[in-house]
Amino acid sequence: MEACSLEAIHDDVVKKVKIKMPNDDDLLKLSDLYKAMGDLTRIRILSALVHSEMCVCDLAALLEMTQSAISHQLRVLRQAHLVNYRKEGKVVYYSLDDDHIKMLYEQGLVHVLHQH
Repeated sequence: MEACSLEAIHDDVVKKVKIKMPNDDDLLKLSDLYKAMGDLTRIRILSALVHSEMCVCDLAALLEMTQSAISHQLRVLRQAHLVNYRKEGKVVYYSLDDDHIKMLYEQGLVHVLHQH
């Protein structure tokens, strides 16, 4: 593990950064957001919803999973405010909560596809 070789602390830098950092409650919410996205099935669902609103049946067919498994993951995504739903008769359609979710997904994908 690397450590500072000097005992000196750069107080000006520490103070400047401390003012700019979000509080722990907000950082915990951010951590929870990334945890919700940090599952292969859930990120596959988000990937599909980037392109189109879809019902559970369509998502299950696309991802070759049971409707029950998809519904469980959608519940997690709803609780994390990553997806919304609307009912049309007996069919429930899911979509991304807002454009921020699409941006998070797309920027993450650009990052992992970036060749160093």
